[in-house]
Amino acid sequence: MFNRRTALALPAIALARPASAQAAWPNRPLRMVIPWPPGQATDLIGRLIAQHLGERLGQTVVPENRPGAGGTIGADAVAKSPGDGYTLLSASGGPITFVPMVQRTPYDPERDFTPILGLGISPYILVVRSQFPAANAREFVDLLRANPGKYSFASSGVGGSQHLVTAVFNARAELDTLHVPFQGSTAAMAALMSGTVDYAIETPAGAWSLVRQGALRALGHSLPRLTNLLPGLPTLAEAAGLPGYGIGGWNGIMGPANIPAPIVERLVTELTAILAMPAVREKLEQIGLEPEPRGPDAFAALLREQRDVILPLIRRLGIRAE
Repeated sequence: MFNRRTALALPAIALARPASAQAAWPNRPLRMVIPWPPGQATDLIGRLIAQHLGERLGQTVVPENRPGAGGTIGADAVAKSPGDGYTLLSASGGPITFVPMVQRTPYDPERDFTPILGLGISPYILVVRSQFPAANAREFVDLLRANPGKYSFASSGVGGSQHLVTAVFNARAELDTLHVPFQGSTAAMAALMSGTVDYAIETPAGAWSLVRQGALRALGHSLPRLTNLLPGLPTLAEAAGLPGYGIGGWNGIMGPANIPAPIVERLVTELTAILAMPAVREKLEQIGLEPEPRGPDAFAALLREQRDVILPLIRRLGIRAE
């Protein structure tokens, strides 16, 4: 029977429904959008995390490759998805940090995403051909400083992560060198080995196997501390005499804007537990990622820090994507 007491109770019932639906999360499969092709590092990381997250949540987390346009197609698909916790992004610096600095994107990297957990950091490696006339990073910097405009560096493309990380290094080391962009890391490393260019700052995936084979020589890495990913390789901050220098790539899990806080908290809990698993840590290190969990606030702070370091330099140099 409908009466005044029933009518007064309706608003409370209506308010309780969203909370009840939220508490039931997840009650259907999730998707993990990977904005790169299969086999790329962010793809391998996303699939690994999706597998274990699905096991912990009791729901399948389906990897979905949406490659193209430097990762922005997949990132945009996530940005335009409902903030209900059912769509996640296997995120990396390309479409979130670097591309929005050098070209217009259909999303705002700060406004349109929820940072959930930073998974870890990847170093970049300063590499030269094996016959390059500098025995170490300090000699390398001294040589290039003494010969402005003489030497050149390779990257995987204008406005890509390798280009921008190298630009930061060059500015910090006060180097005047020529940028020679290539279509991808494979072509860039081939040009370096042939002597077409003189150096590059490349990802471990692109360069470390060539270093181990003796085809290239590594002079240091970009992280501010030593890393087990690159045993025996010094930091560029120390080896090149650049105190305070340090920058790395990152991978993490993000979602669309406005994901309810309880869902974010549950994801943070489960993802942090996954990163603590020795088998997961080992696989991430094999991919080239040093596990280093950062919660939402620390993750967002890392993104702001990299933007604040790189963006003024991009504007000063006038770097724009091709």
